[in-house]
Amino acid sequence: MPVISFANPKGGAGKTTSALLLAGELAARGASIAIIDADPERWISQWGSLPGKPENIQIISNVTEDTIVDLVEDAASEYQFVIIDLEGTASLMVANAIGMSDLVIIPTQGASMDAKGASKTIKLIRNQSRMAKRQIPYAVLLTRVSAAVTSRSLKNVREQLHSAGIEVMSNSIVERAAYRDLLDFGGILAKLDPKQVSNLDKAIQNAMEFAAEVITRLKAIQLGEGRAA
Repeated sequence: MPVISFANPKGGAGKTTSALLLAGELAARGASIAIIDADPERWISQWGSLPGKPENIQIISNVTEDTIVDLVEDAASEYQFVIIDLEGTASLMVANAIGMSDLVIIPTQGASMDAKGASKTIKLIRNQSRMAKRQIPYAVLLTRVSAAVTSRSLKNVREQLHSAGIEVMSNSIVERAAYRDLLDFGGILAKLDPKQVSNLDKAIQNAMEFAAEVITRLKAIQLGEGRAA
C-alpha cells in the first residue's frame, strides 16, 4: 500500500498539519491509515490522545532509526495508506523513510528560507533514489498560504522552484483557523462544529482538493510503474 512521507528540515513548514489533513480526508472516505509519528515533538501522537480520532487511523509512535524500516514495512502490509511525519533533520531515520516512500511531500511556506530547506530535502531524495536505483517521486506543497492575497515572497518562491525544475503541487494549504483547531481539540475536519469554527466549509474544500491531488499522483505513479514493468 502507498507510503507517503512528509519531510522538510525547516521547522514550522507545516509537515504535521499537512499529514493530518491528508489522513483525515482519507479516513473520512473509509480508508485505513497508519500514521508513523517520527517527529520528536510527537504532535500527531498528542492529537491522537484527544477526543475524536477515527478508529480507522492508527498512530505508531516511539520510532527509532533501528525500527523505522520494519514499522513502515509492517504498516504497509496492514493498512491502505501509510503516512509518515518525519523529524526536521537529515538523519538516517529520515533517509530510510524516504527510501521506502512511494511519494514524498515537501511542505514549504512561501519564504526563501523554507525553499532552501526544501532544496536540502530534494537533494536527500535524489541521493536515496540513486542508492535504491529507482525514482522516488516528490513534490513541494506550499503551506500557510494567505486566502486573500498572493504575497510577493510566495511568488518569488514559486519562481525559484519552477526555475530549478522542481514540481510544485497544484493545490496549496491555505491558512485556516480550522487547521489549528485540529491540533488543539482533536478529531478531523468533517467532525468539527461549523458554528464554532470560522470558514470550516472552505477549510474542508481545501483539504479535499489537496487529498484528491495526492490520490491522483499516487495513481499516476502506479500506472507509470506498471508501464515500466
